[in-house]
Amino acid sequence: MSATKKQEPEAWTVANAKAHLSEVIERAQSEPQMITRNGTPSVVMVSVEEWNRKTERKGSLATFLLSSPLAGAELADARLLDEPRDLAL
Repeated sequence: MSATKKQEPEAWTVANAKAHLSEVIERAQSEPQMITRNGTPSVVMVSVEEWNRKTERKGSLATFLLSSPLAGAELADARLLDEPRDLAL
């Protein structure tokens, strides 16, 4: 294995997390804590600071679109000039 590969933290089972909730909360203050259900990863507990950092809005949609690599690109936007069809109502 590579020395630079990040080691995954040990996961908690639901029962173990319930029995050691204070410890899970304490550890989540410094790094995310994975909780598994029936051997399958189910949820990750993180600190409020981490949650706020991950969910913070980083700008508007307009700013995102204007900073797109396609901003200013000449895209084909020609429209058909066909007349609408007659519909019997």
